[in-house]
Amino acid sequence: MIHPEHHYLQIFRIDRPVLGRLVAEALSAGGDYADLYFENTTYSNLVLRDGAVTSGGSHVDFGVGIRVLSSDASGYAYCESTEVKDMLAAARSAAAIGGGRGAEVPPEGTRARWRGTPNPAADRYPSQKPWLSTPASDFLPFLQGLEADIRRRDNRIVKISLSLVWQVSDLVMYNSLDELKYETRPLGSVSATVVYGQKDRLENKTVSRSFRCGAEMLSPELAAEIAAEVTAGVDQAFEARQPKGGKMSVVMAAGASGILLHEAMGHAFEADFNRKGTSVFAGKMGRQVCPKGINILDDGTLKGVRGSLNFDDEGVPGQKTYMVEDGVLTSYLHDRISARHYGVAPTGNGRRESFRYAPLPRMRTTYMESGDARAEDLIASVRSGIFVQDFANGQVQIGKGDFTFYVKSGFLIENGRLTQPVKDVNIIGNGPRALEDIVAVADDLAIDKSAWTCGKEQSVPVSCGIPTVLIRSLTVGGSA
Repeated sequence: MIHPEHHYLQIFRIDRPVLGRLVAEALSAGGDYADLYFENTTYSNLVLRDGAVTSGGSHVDFGVGIRVLSSDASGYAYCESTEVKDMLAAARSAAAIGGGRGAEVPPEGTRARWRGTPNPAADRYPSQKPWLSTPASDFLPFLQGLEADIRRRDNRIVKISLSLVWQVSDLVMYNSLDELKYETRPLGSVSATVVYGQKDRLENKTVSRSFRCGAEMLSPELAAEIAAEVTAGVDQAFEARQPKGGKMSVVMAAGASGILLHEAMGHAFEADFNRKGTSVFAGKMGRQVCPKGINILDDGTLKGVRGSLNFDDEGVPGQKTYMVEDGVLTSYLHDRISARHYGVAPTGNGRRESFRYAPLPRMRTTYMESGDARAEDLIASVRSGIFVQDFANGQVQIGKGDFTFYVKSGFLIENGRLTQPVKDVNIIGNGPRALEDIVAVADDLAIDKSAWTCGKEQSVPVSCGIPTVLIRSLTVGGSA
């Protein structure tokens, strides 16, 4: 949502002369670039456990972060007040940390490009029912109806926990290039965790949905979708066994298994890791990194998607950035600092957790484009392997590209057919090698709608997706 400029200036009790004065103070020690990030975020939540409201509340985060860049040095300071004297003190602190001998011409990556006024018609956050003007009590029937629907679908339910979390952020971004950007970012998330009991065993499943939109997302259709998914595959969970481990072909299902693409490969494309030489893809720009025909991108332009942005947290417009085109590495993911280092334009990937943090290159919605194969043909081509539906937590070494992911659900593939459900499985491999070992990509790209959060010194909301993909060989950790 994008209101008129004066709406945001009033929230923070600032005007353009004050913005100019703060930037001048930030550059007083000789920096060559400075920016301001104002934030007013309301966080709220409502939790329902077995039909009873067990918690709920709301709090506000308010303040401004001030950054100064000078050559390779940077200084950052913030304050939880927008009183002019407090902001000037923060600007002087940032100047003292990051100031130095400024460049006569700002380096590439911090030159003026986006002086235009934010356009409400291009807003990527539809909001027909604003969160903040709707009483929290109005959301309770949605959660109660969701619980009732879940309970109707399975008689083995032991416990149901439902959570609704919503936040609305008013933002103003201004810099020494006289670029002023402002917007309101909504974000709503619903999650359902269900514990099932059968004989002496317990199994659990969690399903979530998250969108950048208003409370209109809380529809009967969404409740039915969550209820159907969280109660699906319960028989499979109780029947699942740990398979024999070893190297084998792996078919990753479309949608949520895109988290492996995000973690094992996407982070290695972030420009700060490459600038510092700690990424396995450092120095490989323009090289073939996977088979021809494969395209991997990070996209901030998908309307209503959790990872999308009108502007990143440096005021750079959200964009669609191809990292790999036809198998060739063509771009890293840049914030302004890495862009000035490489002499390229920022890609709109400068993101931060809040005004208390300086921005870093971060992903938005990362996915692989569809290929031309059919998912059923990929499975049919595997004599012995594993089909992975959902990943849980994982670990990645950015420098080497090695990864380990825990598989929540999947099946053995035997002679081209899905057979035994599997559990307690780790998928172990190397990101660049896994890219090289892609055999085929199906035509069924799905962007997962779950409430993914990426942690890299800071936490930010992201999305991911992937079509069904066949990888020639990964290590499957199971029984001996």
